[in-house]
Amino acid sequence: MTNKNAPIGVFDSGVGGLTVMKEIMYQIPNEKIIYFGDTARVPYGNKSKDTVLRFSRQIVRFLKTQEVKAIVIACNTASAYALEDVEKELDIPIIGVIHAGAKTAVESTRNGRIGVIGTEATIGSGIYTEVMKKMKPGIQVFGKSCPPFLPLVEEGWIHDQV
Repeated sequence: MTNKNAPIGVFDSGVGGLTVMKEIMYQIPNEKIIYFGDTARVPYGNKSKDTVLRFSRQIVRFLKTQEVKAIVIACNTASAYALEDVEKELDIPIIGVIHAGAKTAVESTRNGRIGVIGTEATIGSGIYTEVMKKMKPGIQVFGKSCPPFLPLVEEGWIHDQV
């Protein structure tokens, strides 16, 4: 049985998942969290599915040593490439970010057209289109990979001329 006072593990390929962690802290203020940002191997979006799955398994093993009660994959690419496989291997809940993002977009669109930007891997996986069309079959989803975007965000260059 999982200890209800155990922390939740959150991981991302970098620091972008801190926004997910912040939301968890807002929604569940007294929850303990262990955050793992894989800044040594960022970005995941230009890596193969096998590589992202291997990295994800390594991080999940580490988080399990910290006796977490659940894991949140705060990385779109790892959610797209690894969630389904890792979920089968765990005895604790594991949650990705794709469904939450897709749900928000589907509920927010006024014209049934949604643009998704992401890494090459996330967009190439087609996961957002698949999930959104299950939620609302007539929706149009336009995906565009933006390889330079992630490094700019990870470096904090959100107000930079670039």
